[in-house]
Amino acid sequence: MLYQIKQELLSLGDSERAKKLSNYFKTGKGQYGEGDVFIGIPVPQQREVAKRYVNLSLDDIQELLRSEIHEQRFTALLILVTKYGKANNTDKEEIFNFYLKNSCYINNWDLVDLSAPKIVGDYLAHRERSALFKLARSSSMWERRIAVLATSAFIRNDDFEDALAIVELLLFDENDLIHKAVGWMLREIGKRDQKLLEKFLNKYKSRMPRTMLRYSIEKFGEDKRKYYLTKSNK
Repeated sequence: MLYQIKQELLSLGDSERAKKLSNYFKTGKGQYGEGDVFIGIPVPQQREVAKRYVNLSLDDIQELLRSEIHEQRFTALLILVTKYGKANNTDKEEIFNFYLKNSCYINNWDLVDLSAPKIVGDYLAHRERSALFKLARSSSMWERRIAVLATSAFIRNDDFEDALAIVELLLFDENDLIHKAVGWMLREIGKRDQKLLEKFLNKYKSRMPRTMLRYSIEKFGEDKRKYYLTKSNK
């Protein structure tokens, strides 16, 4: 089955699309996606393939996830998210641990954003969360982004405490992809509790990276956005 899915995905490749995706996901030397290989498969087609291989074993998913080809890793995660959604509590724990064990292969922002909320976030929503803080302190940018995106599952339940704690840990991260992710989560908190977001911004607005601040205030009215942007020193 592993051979079949790999061949099916290879057959769907498009070289012109692959070039565009390689540029979009910054695969050049020194860029965040350096070395990532795209073959040019649209996401809807990957979803269709994933539906046909939902019974792929974790061993085979691991092999697919270890592929140098981005779309094969993405499809592996599509299958893993589906399996997690259908799993009982015991199997969810296994998938969660599998995910953490293989986090080094979840190494571009779309891979993280697809999977972190639905696996890490969901699993930890009603459990002890030390694993999340370990990810947030990782030297890997992608593991730090996993930690941030996972908090979206908490935020949807109006559970903000650990989300804000993760945000504070990463407030001065040097990477722009973390700035965007943190700003996104702050914006989501603000959609549910604007006063809480404003309290946070009033504490940190002069020190927050500009990109993070801009993302966090996207849903504010024009006057309030201008107020916070003029208070920023970044």
